[in-house]
Amino acid sequence: MNGKVIGVIVGLAVLGAVLFSLRSSMGTSEMATAPIELDIADMNQLASMAPGVHRGNDDAPITILEFADFQCPGCMAFAGTVKPQLDVGYIDTGAVKFSFYDFPLTSIHPHAFLAARAGRCAEDQGLFWEYHDELFRNQSSWSFSASPPVGAFEDYAAAVGADQRAFGQCLRSDRFADVVTANIQLGQGLGVTGTPTVLVTRGEGEVHQVQAPTIPEMFTEIQRLVAELQGEIAGETAEATGDAG
Repeated sequence: MNGKVIGVIVGLAVLGAVLFSLRSSMGTSEMATAPIELDIADMNQLASMAPGVHRGNDDAPITILEFADFQCPGCMAFAGTVKPQLDVGYIDTGAVKFSFYDFPLTSIHPHAFLAARAGRCAEDQGLFWEYHDELFRNQSSWSFSASPPVGAFEDYAAAVGADQRAFGQCLRSDRFADVVTANIQLGQGLGVTGTPTVLVTRGEGEVHQVQAPTIPEMFTEIQRLVAELQGEIAGETAEATGDAG
């Protein structure tokens, strides 16, 4: 994994989100349901153009990144079993920041790109995580729709308290098609091939991809990696304190 690129991801996340929110407000009347063409070769530039959605302390020394697909059953399992434990054990305490990146596997999940855009439309109203949970909670309902489940996605937006008119206008346009496409290309550049892919990192330092045979075991491996990095941080702090003394 490219630690420098991860550093750009962490450092430019807020700026990228602002720039893309402004740029993506100029959608057309055509609803985007698949990736668009982006001619971006430089990974650092791509990282700045692919904002994730963040949760937790922005100044946390450790970041967990998830590349996920809303139509992926494994991602649904991760969201329902692993993510709540991460929230309680690390994110809500401020020890770790969590960053979500879209990686819709459009070759096997025909509605995943639209679902990713729907999540970004919800984020426009500050409701990404509520909508994230609603999409996964109802995955078995919308996932097998023969046509794009626009109406269902609009209903889920209403269920989490979004302005349904604004959400519908966003969803039925090409807004955030560039953001989601950039997320996909960023993931590919970092070696992501499937979902969920989870990385644990310290800024521009070590980047670890979580390897576990099952979704529940991912939490154990994340715990191990976080503890390892926390130990490194503690050791460096103790050394610095000793040198100063």
